[in-house]
Amino acid sequence: MSSLANILILSVAVFLVANVIPGIRVKNYGTAVIVAVVYSVINFLFGWLLILLTLPFMIITFGLFKLVINAILLWATDKLIEDFKIKDFFTTFIAALCITLFDSLIRWVF
Repeated sequence: MSSLANILILSVAVFLVANVIPGIRVKNYGTAVIVAVVYSVINFLFGWLLILLTLPFMIITFGLFKLVINAILLWATDKLIEDFKIKDFFTTFIAALCITLFDSLIRWVF
């Protein structure tokens, strides 16, 4: 699948999660696309490093610690984009979980 399709799928997931979970604010769908792009860039640049640094936790938790890493990356995205706000870290963790699930579901269906 192309990078553009991946960004669009992730932006749909971000937009859906923002509309479902209270405590997350996305101004409009354009902002969701920007969130998807910034999140993807941050994940590409720093995601592998965080996975490498937390490898023992990843092994012990059978990969579930990646949700914490996704939450940290989503928090960083929240701090970089003005029109995207998440209330607290618990909400960020739930949002990261839901975005991962929605993203996987959308990719599975299409």
